[in-house]
Amino acid sequence: MDIIEHVTTHSENGERLDKLITGLQAEWSRSQVQLWIRDGHVEVNGKKEKANYKCNENDLIVITIPDPEPLNIEPEHMELDIYFEDADVLVVNKPKGMVVHPAPGHYTGTLVNGIMAHCKDLSGINGIMRPGIVHRIDKDTSGLLMIAKNDAAHVSLVNQLVDKSVTRKYFALVHGVIPHDHGTIDAPIGRDKDDRQSMTVIEGGKHAVTHFNVLERFDQYTYIECVLETGRTHQIRVHMKYIGYPLVGDPKYGPRKTLNTDGQVLHAGILGFMHPRTNEYMEFSAPLPDYFINLLANLRNNN
Repeated sequence: MDIIEHVTTHSENGERLDKLITGLQAEWSRSQVQLWIRDGHVEVNGKKEKANYKCNENDLIVITIPDPEPLNIEPEHMELDIYFEDADVLVVNKPKGMVVHPAPGHYTGTLVNGIMAHCKDLSGINGIMRPGIVHRIDKDTSGLLMIAKNDAAHVSLVNQLVDKSVTRKYFALVHGVIPHDHGTIDAPIGRDKDDRQSMTVIEGGKHAVTHFNVLERFDQYTYIECVLETGRTHQIRVHMKYIGYPLVGDPKYGPRKTLNTDGQVLHAGILGFMHPRTNEYMEFSAPLPDYFINLLANLRNNN
């Protein structure tokens, strides 16, 4: 366990705590530093502060870097739909119904369990429960995810997400017939005050932008493509509900009367990013899963 001390200078007055600490060491990422702050490994003048604490000149910042925790999530051999892999990045097509990373109630059978059995080198920035995980999609959302196999790749991919340079296109089926061909939903998302397990559009929430294009209309439904500009929890599901076109099959944000699809009809079909080592732009496309294809075919037959 290493202990690092830093006394803030005049030029650092007013700077956010997490940003300041990240700049102290080139190999530290902001997400890693935020975890240290959250877990109580950072003190300012003998007190624990939040990541957004505004530093003052002559603040004494003490960082206690924890020893790496032993990884106690068990690898599980499973069939993975791998679209790309090299020494830095893994791109996987996650099936509907699979949880991305272990969490209370889901310590086995997750994508992370399978990835750990497939490869031994994964970034540790997100801790023992989420090795390699840069971003996530919901259990019942299928589609493409990028996995970091080392910390340098993780930092690069997270920075691309922050810079909004990652291409993320989703395909969804929603209730109702959207009359216009395309649109943009710019509405902040935060925790629902009446239901802490749900997200909602709320004043003071985090900035969230979703663009959508209509691909096909049916009698009571619309098939759309959504392009994420930001990546908030449940963003597409919340935004489409907000404008009156909730996702088909969505148990949390959709109507009670919906098609039986075992969860929301949502597929992360296109993913593009700059390779963290070569800076080459790479884009991958995963076809709609069979259940989605069959659902569209039935709607076309009945239209």
